[in-house]
Amino acid sequence: MNRILWLQTEVPLVLASRSPRRKAILEMAGIPYVQAPGNIDESDFSGSPSDVVLHWARMKASDILPSWKGHPVLGADTMVVLGDKLLGKPEDAARAFDMLTQLSGKWHSVYGGVCIIWPEKGIDIGFVETTRVRFRTLSVEEIRMYVSSGEPMDKAGAYGIQGLGCALVDRVDGCYFNVMGLPISRLVHEFKIRLMNGV
Repeated sequence: MNRILWLQTEVPLVLASRSPRRKAILEMAGIPYVQAPGNIDESDFSGSPSDVVLHWARMKASDILPSWKGHPVLGADTMVVLGDKLLGKPEDAARAFDMLTQLSGKWHSVYGGVCIIWPEKGIDIGFVETTRVRFRTLSVEEIRMYVSSGEPMDKAGAYGIQGLGCALVDRVDGCYFNVMGLPISRLVHEFKIRLMNGV
């Protein structure tokens, strides 16, 4: 299979993210890409979870767009929400322990914001995917062991479903890859519709 056919482009996608999870998803899907993270400070924006993730996805894509003329540029952002609490990346092990304790035995929502901009083709896509996830009830020792692995420290909600954190998850309602960092099926679908329609 020709690797470039999924997005039907003659040039690779530009991923405006440092995330190894998003890289892995693009590689699994056979989508050629170049990784080019920008320098966005994500500390100063408020709104609903959908507003926040879509805002930062667009900011990430827009930040590097001038350097990648002629290429589709992809920005993405992920947020974990428990009730009305927004759970970002933990600042330290104590915060990771606290987040995981709150998530234990409960359902939460993962919001994934995606933005693809390709001015030369008239493409400007923005959407939010939501997935519900339930943790099984965790013991204090399990949480301590997981925190000590170091895996929670660079992840929204202090867990990675694609790594050791898979053992914490009881159920997933919606797109698994959205929880991992990028709702790849919807991304491909939305992109191809815009490309074929020329809008």
